[in-house]
Amino acid sequence: MRIPGLRRIARREGEAIFDIVAGFCHSQILMALVELGTLSRLAGGPAPEADLARCAGVPPDRMRVLLRAAASLGLLRLRAGRARLTSRGAALAAVPGLPDMIAHHAILYRDLADPAAFFRGETETELAGFWPYVFGAGAAEDPSRAARYSQLMADSQALVAEDTIALAGLDRTRHLMDVGGGTGAFLDAVSVAHPRLKLTLFDLPAVVPGAVARLGQRAEIRAGSFRDDPLPRGADTISLVRVLYDHADGTVAALLREVHAALPPGGRLILSEPMGGSTAGDAYFALYCMAMRTGRVRSPGEIGRLMAEAGFEVAGPPRSRRPFVTTVLQGVRKS
Repeated sequence: MRIPGLRRIARREGEAIFDIVAGFCHSQILMALVELGTLSRLAGGPAPEADLARCAGVPPDRMRVLLRAAASLGLLRLRAGRARLTSRGAALAAVPGLPDMIAHHAILYRDLADPAAFFRGETETELAGFWPYVFGAGAAEDPSRAARYSQLMADSQALVAEDTIALAGLDRTRHLMDVGGGTGAFLDAVSVAHPRLKLTLFDLPAVVPGAVARLGQRAEIRAGSFRDDPLPRGADTISLVRVLYDHADGTVAALLREVHAALPPGGRLILSEPMGGSTAGDAYFALYCMAMRTGRVRSPGEIGRLMAEAGFEVAGPPRSRRPFVTTVLQGVRKS
């Protein structure tokens, strides 16, 4: 800071370091806005600070601290005793499923309460119990758990589906099968963008009722476990959307071999999920997978190697419009 030519760089780096140090407070400010209902109330329009405090059951002086903190993060503006969302805050409130995703982070926070123990592998994580679905069909027999999983996944799927459809190029596809597609949020979006496509969804029996309710006659719903059952044949394109990072390498390798067997020569595999090499992949999803105690975030290169070992030719470089949402990688069955 004492050297004029470096002062601006030093200040920028100092602020960046402090943001990392204080990041846990930032996440709790966001959590409080969601849990207290303040974010949803401001999504309906500006409101007096006193009204927000009363509705949330928070003393006015403490609500003022929360609102100022949120304003410092660029989520809202304060003027003459009233609060209103900024464009960033409004976007956060409007993304389907994002407030629910934020709310469920309370489990992850508890899992990370002792980060050293977490990274040593000594923590019995709660998040693994929240997502029993990823451990196989047997773990998803409880309909309420399956419904909870499927709803949260579906609610958070809108941006993933938007980016995947834009990047995958489905114009030449005749029949798309989505494997592990839950209640069909991705195929729902595909059916709107490409209404003439033949669609098939393959997932566990526990999610079939939700898929039927969402997709109706627009897709054929096939029940089964990709761990235990052969995939249906007939599709020229198969999609795996946010599937691989839930599972260990052995499960992923077996799934990719089965996808290869289910496709005709020249058939296409579309992989879409957060990948390593980005802050979102390496500093969020990687920890999330560790807390689930299954799966891991892989780089595009690692996924490409697994695809090649299964018999696919990687078709072009990975593509992403928003790496914090998803990255798309494609493969073609060579023979």
